[in-house]
Amino acid sequence: MNARTALAAPALIAAGLLSLTGCSAYDSLVHKQATSTFDDVAAFDDGGEVDAEWIPADATAITVRTSTIDDAADAVILLSSDSALADDCAEVERYSAPAWVLDDAPDPYKAKTVFACGDWSVIASGDGWFGWTPNSEEERNAAAAE
Repeated sequence: MNARTALAAPALIAAGLLSLTGCSAYDSLVHKQATSTFDDVAAFDDGGEVDAEWIPADATAITVRTSTIDDAADAVILLSSDSALADDCAEVERYSAPAWVLDDAPDPYKAKTVFACGDWSVIASGDGWFGWTPNSEEERNAAAAE
């Protein structure tokens, strides 16, 4: 075995292993994120790794993306729902934006306002809601003043 082959072999093995484990392992290792989907709120409550009390009870098709970095609070959620948000969510001027985007999520930079729901900012999507955490201190303070 020559030196060139010896150097190429580990790279080829690593590439092969990544292709076998799928996109989620690649995203976790390279992009430091994990994406999960849930059919409904019951499934989200059983398997979701984030606390998002703003999610309406009728939510379906819930997609969650979280950070794989220890103690990182960054997360986004996109869901379908016909319900309004809870009364403890206050509409305020938008100061924050999500760490990641999800396919079919609305552009948060086009939103002038958000619903501040605790540490989450939420905007309407085509058929439900798109939320992210952490939001800004300005949004939380404005919501508390409502």
